[in-house]
Amino acid sequence: MNLPDILVIVAVGAVAVVLLFGLVNMMRGGNSNTSQKLMRARVLLQFLAIIVIMGVIWYTGR
Repeated sequence: MNLPDILVIVAVGAVAVVLLFGLVNMMRGGNSNTSQKLMRARVLLQFLAIIVIMGVIWYTGR
């Protein structure tokens, strides 16, 4: 496994982790402010993941 593959896995994994934390918080009836912060973090991480994926595609020439 090379560095570009690892970067994509880390980026997508970070999105998944924040999404799961947000869903668990909502299902448990946690603080809505925390849910909002987690969902905003998820959107930001999704943007960064897209940038990473596009960079890897450009770098590898696929």
